Amino acid sequence: MIQTPVKEKPRATQRLLVCEFLHELEQIPDYRRRLAAVLAQEHPQPQHERLSYQEFLEWADEDTLAEWVNGEVIMSSPASLLHQDIVDFLASVMRMFVASRDLGIVISAPFQMKMEQGREPDVLFIAREHQDRLKPTYLDGPADLVIEVISPESAGRDRGEKFYEYERGGVPEYWLIDPLAQRVEWYQAEGGQYHGIPVDAEHRYHSRVLPGFWLNIDWLWQMPLPHPVEVLGEIAGIPPQEIAHFLGRLKG
Repeated sequence: MIQTPVKEKPRATQRLLVCEFLHELEQIPDYRRRLAAVLAQEHPQPQHERLSYQEFLEWADEDTLAEWVNGEVIMSSPASLLHQDIVDFLASVMRMFVASRDLGIVISAPFQMKMEQGREPDVLFIAREHQDRLKPTYLDGPADLVIEVISPESAGRDRGEKFYEYERGGVPEYWLIDPLAQRVEWYQAEGGQYHGIPVDAEHRYHSRVLPGFWLNIDWLWQMPLPHPVEVLGEIAGIPPQEIAHFLGRLKG
C-alpha cells in the first residue's frame, strides 16, 4: 500500500502552534511547576555535587532554560506567547535605537549574566564602554540595563532574589514588566540602592542609561503590539503620516 507523504508545516507555523498550545496549557493549575519537573527529567541535572560556573556552562546547551544558583542548576519552564511577544517587541525597538546611536548591544534570552549567580534575564543592554565584559557564552559582570518579563512562575524570583542580586551587583537600571497585571516597575540605582521611577504625565518612562530613549507604558498592552518602526518614529518625533508612509513603502 502506497502512503501519501505528509507535507510538513512551515517552521514559523509550527512555532506559532506550539506557542498557542503552551499558552492554553498555562491555564491549567500548577502547570508550570509540573512542566518544569518534566523538563528536568528530560535534561537531568548533575547529581550529588555542586557545579562550578564553568561546569554549568559546559553542561548546558543553547536551548537549556536554566540558571546557576549557589552551584545548583535551576530549570525554568517555557515562556508563554504573550511573554515572548513583549520580549521580542522590546528587544527589537531597543536594538534599532541602540544601533542607530552606536550605544552598545542589546541581547535577548537565552544568554547568561554572571554576577553572584548565573542568571538569564529576558533582555540585556550592555553599553559600548562595557563590552569587554562580553564572553562567547555569557556576560561577565552586570549589564547596564536588565529587563525581566514576569510570569506566575518567576514573580517571586524577579521581585525578590534577582532584585537584590542586581542591586548589589551594580546593574544601574532594572525594569520589571508584569503583562498579566499590566503593571511595570522601573528602577534606577542611586547610592547603591534601587529607587522606583514614575512615568510622566503622558505615561512615558525615560531611561537614564539610554539617553533619549523613552517608552510609553500603553504600548505594552496593545494587541497586537505596535510596529517597532512606528515606535521608533514616535520616539524620534517623526510625524505620524510620515511613519505610515514609510511603513506602507516597506509593505510594497
